[in-house]
Amino acid sequence: MQLIFSAYDQGFVDAVRAGGPDANGQPAEHAVSDGTGTPCRSCLCNVPAGAGMLILAARPFPALQPYAELGPIFLCAAACTPFAGAGEPPILSTSPDYLLKGYSGGNRIVYGTGQIVEASRLRDYAAELLKDARVAYVDVRSARNNCFLTRITPQT
Repeated sequence: MQLIFSAYDQGFVDAVRAGGPDANGQPAEHAVSDGTGTPCRSCLCNVPAGAGMLILAARPFPALQPYAELGPIFLCAAACTPFAGAGEPPILSTSPDYLLKGYSGGNRIVYGTGQIVEASRLRDYAAELLKDARVAYVDVRSARNNCFLTRITPQT
């Protein structure tokens, strides 16, 4: 199965970079990256050391509902090229493990799918989840801080 790793919604990213509100209705905080532990959710790379970055609240779901988790994310402050493609994004090579959860087409967690998996098993577990007819996509989160990293869908 071909897996597609998605960058955060570009409309939201552009709006926040232009000074618009984050998911909490606040402007993003500006900071300078130290180059580690600051994964941009657009290019899906760590924000380079010394580069400006934004810290903001994000909710990677289309509408408010009980399963629409909200949390902090980082973005490159300057425009970057959004990640596109089936290859594994660089931000998924920086941790020994990740939290994966399957979601339905209605954006609800499919119970029993949440699992912390070793980085080397990430693709296999995501593919296994996506074979389940109840699972429309898989979200990848930090196993330590629960921050949203990327969404995986099957190539159609």
